[in-house]
Amino acid sequence: MKISGKATLEGTKNYRDKHIDKCAPEHFRTNKELIASSIGIGTYLGQVNEETNYQVTQAIIESVRQGINLIDSAIIYREQQGERSIGEALRYLIESGYISRNELIICTKGGSLTEKTTEYLNWFNQNYIENNNSQVSTTDLVQNSHCIHPEYLQDQINLSLDNLGVETIDVYYIHNPEILLSEISLDVFYKRLYAAFEVLESAVESGKIAAYGIATWDGLRISPNSPQHLDLAKIKSVAAEVGGNKNDRFRFIEFPLNMGMPEALIAPTQNVAGELVPVLEAAYRLGLTSIASASLYQAQVIGRIPESVVNAIGKNFNSDSQRALQYTRSAPGLLSALVGMKKLEHIEENLKTKSYPSLTKEEIQEVTYRIVEALKSMQLISENCNFDISRLSSVTNVFTG
Repeated sequence: MKISGKATLEGTKNYRDKHIDKCAPEHFRTNKELIASSIGIGTYLGQVNEETNYQVTQAIIESVRQGINLIDSAIIYREQQGERSIGEALRYLIESGYISRNELIICTKGGSLTEKTTEYLNWFNQNYIENNNSQVSTTDLVQNSHCIHPEYLQDQINLSLDNLGVETIDVYYIHNPEILLSEISLDVFYKRLYAAFEVLESAVESGKIAAYGIATWDGLRISPNSPQHLDLAKIKSVAAEVGGNKNDRFRFIEFPLNMGMPEALIAPTQNVAGELVPVLEAAYRLGLTSIASASLYQAQVIGRIPESVVNAIGKNFNSDSQRALQYTRSAPGLLSALVGMKKLEHIEENLKTKSYPSLTKEEIQEVTYRIVEALKSMQLISENCNFDISRLSSVTNVFTG
């Protein structure tokens, strides 16, 4: 039997009230509809085996006990096992009486093929492309890995609901839609996106999801001149068109933001009302909620943070993972910063960060400046890249006044 309900403002407020005495006040943030922890747990990495399933399930349980109420996954993560581990954790937490469904924000993604295996690709071809009862064609499958045809997307939503064991997913993302642009034109892309958004709006009406968005890796943070660039204002306008007379439920975006990838703060990649602005500012202007992925740069920042950045972050943090997480979660306008965790010691270490206030406006500007200088000195970015440090002041001013 599936778990009924969804995240609500009242439920997430109750969760905050139970944990606020163990956290800095700004650990919990609101987008006016929900209250979320500034750190969320992700379920991306790991082997596809029972041991990892157990570790991820226990990590989710422990994270929720320690003040994390936003949980992120995707149907492709560990070949559906990421979602299933969340389902196991939810059942335990709710049946034990520790938590109510309306206190947790459950997020997942669809659009990528469920498994990156030859066997699954063959199954997809047989059940969709070669099936006379299916409307999916060969052109709907991009790079043998991505499909957002309405028929397939509906099946993906239903399968994720089964994996998670819930009646409603709080946030459902189309996963890396920029991949489509590797094979189709912009006109075709927006037609497919329109059809996909129709499916998602219908899923909201039927109670299968509460809100939707896009989760990207490159699309939002790369130059507008790039072939795989995503125009957030245009995408939002497509959702508004689909929504028609009622407000659309395109409300969330997810993108990487970390010490190695600070573009969302300082790269003016999005055109909003004729002005190029970074992703975080664009999201704010468009009324969208921002979630950061890869807060630790998939562990690549560990052991590589320059001394100048360490000093600027402050003395409260004694590990690079804490420093990296503190930087990302301090980004102005961000609801939550995702971090993948499977081991208890990593949870204990990373969640110490929630006890400290976010970096101030001045501190985030100083740390970002030192990060960019370090990246240039290590030749990880070119001197003439499109990073614009002057944009940071504008972004922070939007949120802090």
